[in-house]
Amino acid sequence: MWTKASVAALLALALGYLYNSPQLQVQIIQYVPLPHFPSQSQSAESLEQVISAAWGTLITLPTQQWSRVAVGVNACLDVVVSGVGLLQALAMDPGNGLDHAVLHTKQDLKEAFIHYMQRGAAAERFFSDSEVFQKIARAAIEYPGAKLYVGGNAALIGQKLATYPDLVVLLCGPVGPKLHELLDEQIVVPPHSLNEIDQYHLILEYKAGEEWGSTLAPQANRFIFSHDVSNAKMSLLETFVASLDDFQPDLVVLSGLHMMEGQGRELWEARLKEAVASISDIRKDVPIHLELASMTDKDFMNSIMQEVMPRVRSVGLNEQELLFLSQASNGPHSDLTSWRGIPDVGQVSDILLWILETYGRSDPSSEADLTRIHFHTLAYHVLATVDNYWENQAAAVMAGARVASSQACGLKDVDVSKVELKAPLQFQSSYTEPHQKLSINPKEPVTVWQRRNVTFHLTPVLVCKQPLRTVGLGDAISAEGLVYSHLLSHQPF
Repeated sequence: MWTKASVAALLALALGYLYNSPQLQVQIIQYVPLPHFPSQSQSAESLEQVISAAWGTLITLPTQQWSRVAVGVNACLDVVVSGVGLLQALAMDPGNGLDHAVLHTKQDLKEAFIHYMQRGAAAERFFSDSEVFQKIARAAIEYPGAKLYVGGNAALIGQKLATYPDLVVLLCGPVGPKLHELLDEQIVVPPHSLNEIDQYHLILEYKAGEEWGSTLAPQANRFIFSHDVSNAKMSLLETFVASLDDFQPDLVVLSGLHMMEGQGRELWEARLKEAVASISDIRKDVPIHLELASMTDKDFMNSIMQEVMPRVRSVGLNEQELLFLSQASNGPHSDLTSWRGIPDVGQVSDILLWILETYGRSDPSSEADLTRIHFHTLAYHVLATVDNYWENQAAAVMAGARVASSQACGLKDVDVSKVELKAPLQFQSSYTEPHQKLSINPKEPVTVWQRRNVTFHLTPVLVCKQPLRTVGLGDAISAEGLVYSHLLSHQPF
């Protein structure tokens, strides 16, 4: 009966149009309500649902997997607190932001924190005054809601790798008693890595939209600082390299180089030379992945690019590190002072290609080893690889994005009700060169393009709407991407 009434109403509407009687149309709509037909957006799955389901289908492990991974050399305890809350507890008032390469006072800390909070950017700095740092650390540990976690890029990558039961993980770094207690039982710690005391890193987090005075955070992130001399000098690097003979890994993950920056030019120059010599002692048939972190000294970054990058097979970095790397060597788009919102895919693609062509093995005659870069930013990830060296990179880049989506929300799996798509659905393969117009297909959420002999894989991230913890996301992304990657063994290096 209802269907008949609806049909009659529609017929009357048509007749009303036919005889040019608007009054008739109004009367019919007023007295005979039309049936409700769901719109396409209401009846169809959301883009987030489609992408998450596609990840579940398309992310598969490679046929050949790593069995033994050695990770070093920065490890510590992270004390995670509200950044604004801790600074208020230290009797600091809001003010203007100002970046500092090294922190010497509480005022330096406040200014640097505000500088990065108003940009929504991550950063890490060395605090030079041991006594003042210890007072701040005690206040942080005692602050209501403060939490202790495994910290340091190496330890965090080790923890993520250890979630795979068939993978044996060696962690070399300054491991104190509390940190040792928190580490996964599957992680092997060499005796020379065990310390009597823990090294503390303070993680000042802020939420998207959080305000302090006139400062407003555009997105959630964190500011990290420490007075960690052991990690800053990479004092266990030689111990780490020496342990590889007994452990016999098929992959080495190296991190912590950024910690040396706070020691001053004279010290980091000398120590970097020693570090390069140690890295060169690692067997050439064992691939090395280098995980970068926040730096401010262009000379230091340039030295890493010249001396270290050509000696590793793979690099992991975020948007801040990518742009600073280009600025340090006058690379593509180095005139940018910072990214304007979500980094432009074409500009990111230009810089990644430049790195692989300048410091990598894109030229077959090159003596460099670098053939892979895993880039991650909030909205999307890109894996750039020189052709014929790596396999399963579509699954690897999706796996990294999936773990970013779940871990930021404090979950093991992606909950589509708690995430949102922020990646551009259309973009260009280059900002400066002749380019392709590309798009994201939610049902197959990896966009692939080619530039000379480098292949790019891009996948969107389902961004957590209310992230519970941002620390360690980059390390988890890189670790997951490595687990799902396969390096072809037939290539001579």
